[in-house]
Amino acid sequence: MTTLNRFYIGGEWVEPSPGATFFDIVDPASEERTGKLAMGTGQDADRAIAAARQAFASWSESSREERIALLERIAEIYQRRMPEIAEAVRKEMGAPVFLCNALQAPIGLMQLQASIETLRHFEFETTHAKSYVRREAIGVAALVTPWNWPMNQIVAKVAPALAAGCTVVLKPSEITPLDAMIFAEIMHEAGTPAGVFNLVFGEGRVVGARLSSHPDVDMVSITGSTRAGVEVAISAAPTVKRVTQELGGKSALLILDDADLKAAVASGVAQCMANSGQTCVAPTRMLVQRSRYEEALAIAAAAANAVTVGDPADPATRMGPISNRGQYEKVQHMIAVGIEEGARVVAGGPGRPDGLTRGFYARPTIFADVRNDMTIAREEIFGPVLVMIPYDDEEEAIRIANDSIYGLAGYIASGDPERARKVAARLRVGSVRINGAMLDITVPFGGYKTSGNGREYGAEGLAEFLECKSVTTM
Repeated sequence: MTTLNRFYIGGEWVEPSPGATFFDIVDPASEERTGKLAMGTGQDADRAIAAARQAFASWSESSREERIALLERIAEIYQRRMPEIAEAVRKEMGAPVFLCNALQAPIGLMQLQASIETLRHFEFETTHAKSYVRREAIGVAALVTPWNWPMNQIVAKVAPALAAGCTVVLKPSEITPLDAMIFAEIMHEAGTPAGVFNLVFGEGRVVGARLSSHPDVDMVSITGSTRAGVEVAISAAPTVKRVTQELGGKSALLILDDADLKAAVASGVAQCMANSGQTCVAPTRMLVQRSRYEEALAIAAAAANAVTVGDPADPATRMGPISNRGQYEKVQHMIAVGIEEGARVVAGGPGRPDGLTRGFYARPTIFADVRNDMTIAREEIFGPVLVMIPYDDEEEAIRIANDSIYGLAGYIASGDPERARKVAARLRVGSVRINGAMLDITVPFGGYKTSGNGREYGAEGLAEFLECKSVTTM
């Protein structure tokens, strides 16, 4: 039984303030309690903010070379501890071991390396005739991260914040605390100056609310649901602090009539089901020309039925459980809603896969005969559920894709690169991937509409942690 009862504040491991409660750490593959986590109070948040505020003056004046050196030390230690990180993610959220080793753990190192390269070339000062513009660290940044890609989201915020000269208070998800504790240990071992990095666990309505409302916090960066993002923005409004949000999505894959249908459908199903469907940018709406719709359904059903669901410790498993009971119940509810709305199940459906009697396992599910006004086409399910929608022509496909409150990502399959680029330009989303392209963490990432504000990754992501000052001379 693991007990996590320390926070990292001011360069030291400290006990929670009086009044802390404990949260059960649960293995989603077995539903068994494997540990407990101390949950902080507003007082713990205050302590972390004070430490970050005290450290800001010196860290914000550090040189580019000093920041690069620190990030390189962090990356070196991170690489050494990557097997531990992969194992932690597997245990706490049920990601399959192959995915933990191939991406869940390595992507944190990739984010560090990308931030280092961005920092090497970033222009903090530019000249404009007799004026110049300085970009200066915004101050203390509160970072709120989710459980689905836990290490990616931690490093994608911490690394550029430190590169910008900010000090940070990190509130990771209580569902995935194990990898966050390892990351704090890495920061300590790397010699991060006291107060530059602080870690406090706690509920969003307690610690998160205190971080977002505190007058000594200059910025909040949150990745989570649209509901959580709205709550943070409301809480932050009285102090007029910057809020960047990477929130929900209901991304569409447009399979155009000149695409390789079999390859496009199979790729789309794989991207939707990866990480048990718990990815904000997953292409969860597949748009297919009506004349080939039934053919596409058969391909999709076969692909979904071929996904190996099971114990995440088994190297053969390709899809593990949903990460927690609450999310599992939501997925099951949404599958039931889809059936009630009249959609046709062509793969999967309610309940666990055959042979699995324990664990938060869901069946890879494909819905046919879906209209874009159905609940399962409108709301983010955040599970292994794909809805397939027919269209008559390209104009209708674009209209359906854009007919969403979300605008995080879009996907296009086409045999004509120029046609794909023209369609991409018309999608109201923050990023577009063509013909199965993978995520590129060197270019900005974020959404339109209720998918959020601001950007992560690359120079644009670093710039979110900076204020802009213009200086004019005679």
